[in-house]
Amino acid sequence: MSDWARGLYSALMTLGQPLLRRKLARRGEQEPGYLEAVNERFGHYRQPAETTSELLWVHAVSLGETRTAAMLLKALRQQHPALRLLLTHGTATGREEGRALLQSIGRPGDIQVWQPWDSPAAVQRFFSHFKPRLGLLMETEIWPNLVAQAKTLTLPLILVNGRLSEKSLKQALRLAALSLPAYGALSAVYAQTGPDAGRFRQLGAPVAGVFGNLKFDATPDAAQLAKGQRWRQALAQPVLMFASSREGEEIEFLKQIKAVAQVQHAQAAMNSVADKPASAFKALIVPRHPQRFDDVAALVVQHGLRVSRRSQWSGSPADSQEAMNADVWLGDSLGEMALYYGLGDVALLGGSFAPLGGQNLIEAAACGCPVVMGPHTFNFTEAAELAEAEGAALRVSGMEEALQAGLGLVGDAAARARAVQAGLAFAARNRGATARTLEALRGYL
Repeated sequence: MSDWARGLYSALMTLGQPLLRRKLARRGEQEPGYLEAVNERFGHYRQPAETTSELLWVHAVSLGETRTAAMLLKALRQQHPALRLLLTHGTATGREEGRALLQSIGRPGDIQVWQPWDSPAAVQRFFSHFKPRLGLLMETEIWPNLVAQAKTLTLPLILVNGRLSEKSLKQALRLAALSLPAYGALSAVYAQTGPDAGRFRQLGAPVAGVFGNLKFDATPDAAQLAKGQRWRQALAQPVLMFASSREGEEIEFLKQIKAVAQVQHAQAAMNSVADKPASAFKALIVPRHPQRFDDVAALVVQHGLRVSRRSQWSGSPADSQEAMNADVWLGDSLGEMALYYGLGDVALLGGSFAPLGGQNLIEAAACGCPVVMGPHTFNFTEAAELAEAEGAALRVSGMEEALQAGLGLVGDAAARARAVQAGLAFAARNRGATARTLEALRGYL
């Protein structure tokens, strides 16, 4: 059954290559990075073919996984300075982040290319061309042909910082003829949590350890964080941040902002206040995906609100009349999350107000920014539950309650201070995954 299933899957992946090219062309209209070196995705490379098996291959599909991989790769580089890296990605933001990573820690001989499309021919060309001696897959990326070919070549393939939600487990079990051989062919899985490990074992994966989440070992950019905090101190109003917002969620957030504004106007009218009342807070939206910056800006305008974009600020928003007159600030820059968390008094967690599984709340906690999260955190179940239990995050049922909870925190200095300290303690207490992962990799290196 598994051979038949992979044969059908391989045929579909081969036949689907023209569709992938069209999809990349469409994505490239908004994100030009998707038009870069497209043939790499099909196993055709400009780099000279390797003659020896030297490369350590690390696959980090997108932005978050690449930032997680960075901590491990920096530590590996310190222990093994001559190590040559082969870094692959699936998204344009991941590739851009990987390029920046190699600029900071790279050595001559390091290589960056796209992840090969999971057709047999593309995967075979990838392995034949680069001949990696060890593969590390970050967090979730399991592709049937990629794993099968690695096993055929006796290439050790390890899932690092592995996480598997209940939803993903159910999906994998529905495709058991494909997924069980793929997970079973891995050399090892280093899981984030005990429940993750249990789910991996249900798929036949060789769990070799539970090491925690590498994201806890990330250190926020101190200069960015301090700048954001200075900017916040210069403001007369608190800042309610919507962090890593996803499509569909911003609309509800904007509706709630308008509702709060309408209440303020009604109160002002009752009190015979002639001038427009000052807003009780500044709203800051930082979209998860950069290709949506313009769309979110347009959404704000469609809701009758004024928007000011971070990319247009020359310094603190307090120094910009345009920013201070705006109803919504748009965080339309990459690599400045620590600045935004420093600027925000409270962060609403994107991806958790729609059934999308939530985004990473660890960075917010490490920056001392209290988190309000919605009901959907299945991609980070254990971290979310632990943060809630320790007082680093509040759980609410929806966006209206989230705004109320956020405004309640900024209006209660003592409660916010407790949440800040709980977040910092939560982040500090769970560090150490990098060292445990390095120790486990020692035998492979």
